Formats: sequence, C-alpha cells, structure tokens
Amino acid sequence: MSYVEVPGAQVPIRMWADPTTVEGGAMQQLRNVATLPWIKGLAVMPDVHYGKGATVGSVIAMHGAVCPAAVGVDIGCGMSAVKTSLTANDLPGDLSRLRSKIEEAIPVGRGMHDAPVDPTRFHGFATGGWDDFWGRFGGIADAVKFRRERAMKQMGTLGAGNHFWEFCLDSNNSVWIMLHSGSRNIGKELADFHIGEAQKLPHNQGLVDRDLAVFIAETPQMAAYRNDLFWAQEYAKYNRAIMMALSQEVVRREFKKAKVTFGEVISCHHNYVAEERYDGMDLLVTRKGAIRAGSGDYGIIPGSMGTGSYIVKGLGNAASFNSASHGAGRKMSRNAAKRKFTTRDLEEQTRGVECRKDSGVVDEIPGAYKPIEKVIDQQRDLVEVVAKLKQVVCVKG
Repeated sequence: MSYVEVPGAQVPIRMWADPTTVEGGAMQQLRNVATLPWIKGLAVMPDVHYGKGATVGSVIAMHGAVCPAAVGVDIGCGMSAVKTSLTANDLPGDLSRLRSKIEEAIPVGRGMHDAPVDPTRFHGFATGGWDDFWGRFGGIADAVKFRRERAMKQMGTLGAGNHFWEFCLDSNNSVWIMLHSGSRNIGKELADFHIGEAQKLPHNQGLVDRDLAVFIAETPQMAAYRNDLFWAQEYAKYNRAIMMALSQEVVRREFKKAKVTFGEVISCHHNYVAEERYDGMDLLVTRKGAIRAGSGDYGIIPGSMGTGSYIVKGLGNAASFNSASHGAGRKMSRNAAKRKFTTRDLEEQTRGVECRKDSGVVDEIPGAYKPIEKVIDQQRDLVEVVAKLKQVVCVKG
C-alpha cells in the first residue's frame, strides 16, 4: 500500500497503516506529536502501537529540536544478522546444546560478563575507535558516571523483554545468525535522565503531553543530550557487534567439521536520531521503532519468536523519510498477553523452535504481535524483500 494521509495540527500524518485498525491511544499520540511547533513531518509505519509519549513505529522529523522520549529509553536498539556457510543439513536434530552454548557465551536478562570483553580477541573485529569511544565516557552526564564498570561488563549482552538471539533458515535452507539488542542499562539511565531534564524546561510547560518535552538547538541542554545520545547509539552498535563475534566463536566451535564462514554483517538501529536533509532543510529525524530504508540500505524486520523475519533492501521513499518498520509490532500489551495466553499456548505457537517455553516469556508469544507478512505487505513501496527467515533456535532473556 501507499500511505494514507490523516490531518494533523502542524503537519499531515502519513500512515502506512489503516488508521481504523490503530488503537485510539496510539492515534491520539500521533495527533499530539503533530502539534509540536518544531515538527516538519511525521511518518507512521505499519507496526505502529502505543508507546511512551510517541508511538512505537513512528518517524518524527523536526527542525532545531529533538524529543528524548520519542527516541525511547533503549537508545540505539536495533538488529544485526549474518548469513553463514551452514545449511539445514549441517544442523543436529537436537538444537538444545547450541542454545545452551549461546546462553553461556552471551549473558541474558540483567546479566553481564564477569569481566569486560576484549574485542581484540576476535579475528577481523573492527576495533578502530574503541579506545576513543570509552575515552568519551568521561564526557557523558554526571548522573550515570558511576555506572562505568557495569556498562563495560554489559557490553556484549542481550538484555530482556523483546531482545533475542536466533538461528534461522532462509528459503534456500541457508543458516543465518540474527540478534536484537540495544544500549542496555547505560542507555536507559541516560534516556531517563535527559527526559527528566527536558520536562523541567520552560518552553515545554504548555505541551499536550509532558512526555513530548524537547531540547532546542543551540542550548546547553541540547548539546549535552546530543553528546550522550550519539555515545549511547555507538554503545548499542558495539554491543551487537561483540555479541555477533561471540556468536561466531560458538558456531565455529560447535560446527568444527563444517569450517564455517560468514558473510557481511547487516546491522541497523531502530530507536535513534539521525541528521538528514529533506527539501533543502537539515532535520533531526527520530526513528522510534523504525529502520532507515534509503535506496539500497539493507535492513532487518523481525516478526516474533515463532513466526519469522525478513531481510530487506530500502527503496528510498522520501515520503517516509527513507524509513520502514522495525518489526511486526505488538497488537496487545504485555499484561494483556499474560492474561490471554498460557504456557500451553506458547508451546503450541513456538512448535519446532528450540526456545524457552515458560511463563516468563508468555508476554512474547507470537499471538501478541501483528502478523509479520501483513506488515511487510503494507510497506511494499518502502522496502523489497531480500530473504525470508524462519527461526529454529531462539534465545530470550
């Protein structure tokens, strides 16, 4: 489908979703965002759903301002994937050992490594900028500086919630590694701090929603936020890179006879801010639950832990600010999913996938998400499908 345009106070709301199927709370959030004086465009992805301040699945383009709550608390959250030389024929009938080995190598939930991972141990890992990156830690908000050791030990860890690690098969039975994570606790604490700071500023007192508080260009608060934001986005990128390197170590060990090789890693943020230019204007484009889909850009759009995912290539649609959805998107809240579904439902909906099937992950059941095939179909003018993946192992925190 192409987009549907819904009137908004400052800008029209371009929706790659049927407005009649979007819950009322999310539609109100979109209308609220469209009232911001600094906004220059708002694009809504087919996985749109209610979030904090701004919906998940929205692209907000502003001139001279940025809204920290619209970025979200998991700054730089995103996906990485790589095709391996393995095929389905190389896999054992029981994949529980592989899952266990990944869980040993990559801490999940609130876990962390016993000591910071040294990236120089990985062959071919690009460590350029690593020392500079950690050197800049001293320049981030004082409120989180006491978290340095924890941040270093959580580098290369998965987290919880909808974060995951997967072993997948494509339609040609090639094996892929795919993972989803962000800036861990340090990103959350930075986001929480700056959201609080923005809400205190005088220019934000009359907003329709205090969670839409913004920082304005050429102010010390904006400079401080941009510094911390871009550092946290870099943390998230390194975090996924180290997890991918750890994953490849495990896979090489577990499949020694196959002498596994790996293709080029695809990586994309889907909670972040980028400086981009549209219609002759420099804008700050916030993608909250959306990926960049510029012409030729590779991206990853996951479904849920029992359905599958897509590797895509962007078509460069300027109407969406060169963006596409970040996943299937939830169709019900975590609490609603826990009330509706049981562990038996989870077992049924994840049949054939080596994964947790206990009450702790019922809120991540496929039935709590929108159908990924429909979400992909609604954005055929934003991306083209390169590969469809189906998971056979799923690790969750």
